[in-house]
Amino acid sequence: MAFLLHQARFFTTVNHLRDLPATVQPEIAFAGRSNAGKSTAINILCNQKRLAFASKTPGRTQHINYFGVGPADELAGYLVDLPGYGYAEVPGAAKAHWEALLSTYLQSRAQLRGMVLMMDSRRPLTELDRRMIEWFAPTGKPIHTLLTKCDKLTRQESVNALRATEKGFAEYRAAGYKGELSAQLFSALKRVGLDEAHVRLEGWLGADAADANAGTAPKA
Repeated sequence: MAFLLHQARFFTTVNHLRDLPATVQPEIAFAGRSNAGKSTAINILCNQKRLAFASKTPGRTQHINYFGVGPADELAGYLVDLPGYGYAEVPGAAKAHWEALLSTYLQSRAQLRGMVLMMDSRRPLTELDRRMIEWFAPTGKPIHTLLTKCDKLTRQESVNALRATEKGFAEYRAAGYKGELSAQLFSALKRVGLDEAHVRLEGWLGADAADANAGTAPKA
């Protein structure tokens, strides 16, 4: 199957909300703690090696990176790579800047269809992961969690990680969270969960994704 995300390429980088592109196509945000494997996941989902870059010093990437997906003449949407969060050695001023950038973007960007939240499967739902969920909750938009690096777990540990995440999500639903909360196991190294993630994300991009996968041009 030819996935729409395989037609991804770099679009732009911004460091301030005022510089966000004046685009109308749907956006999917990728968020996660530093070292959760966000850049690696984006690369493997897009079938590329160096589309998204991980900083050599975790937590130092301060920009929002946009990647266009779909045919060059009519993009279906954008993948939006948000700065990693939670790295202890980042100065306080940088943390404050990132928090303002992340929370305001997630809560106010009208084009945003949903958020892909990367969580290390060995440490799901940390305090900072929960903060991301709570920032996004007022939008009522869906969150799909990739429990990354599941290849480092045994089968039973993987089951337990998924159950723990689903239990946490159930608590949010009980507290009134209106958006869809879903989770899956994912490993870029072993290519676990790729098809499931593709189907989910391309569904968020809408009908044009189905057109592209079928080999037809999206309708204007």
